[in-house]
Amino acid sequence: MEKIKQLGIWMDHSIAHLMDLTNGAIVQSIIVSEFTHDDKKFGLMKDEKHMHIKKEHMQSGYYKKLSEAIINYQEVVLFGPTEAKNELLNLLKTNHLFKNIKIEVKDTDKMTENQMHAFVREYFK
Repeated sequence: MEKIKQLGIWMDHSIAHLMDLTNGAIVQSIIVSEFTHDDKKFGLMKDEKHMHIKKEHMQSGYYKKLSEAIINYQEVVLFGPTEAKNELLNLLKTNHLFKNIKIEVKDTDKMTENQMHAFVREYFK
């Protein structure tokens, strides 16, 4: 019997903690957005339009990396405190490659690593 590949992603606009749940063990990796707080400060001092374009470009790359990770799973839960998870879900919905992947979004606060792992285990239980 084939195991269902399950992935939990705690994310905000700057970092994503990917937690692959395999045989009850969690293997974690991290994807970091290239758009930093320093970029935002510099952009606001320079030109708000320029900063917005740069942010959109860098967020697009961040979501692309997450999409490339998600494509390998059958069940995914996106969770975290910001709207980033909803933005990613909306992007994935427009791509037919993700139509057979069960993806759900849950609102949570900031969490410690142990809390994230417990959340993923409980969700897929």
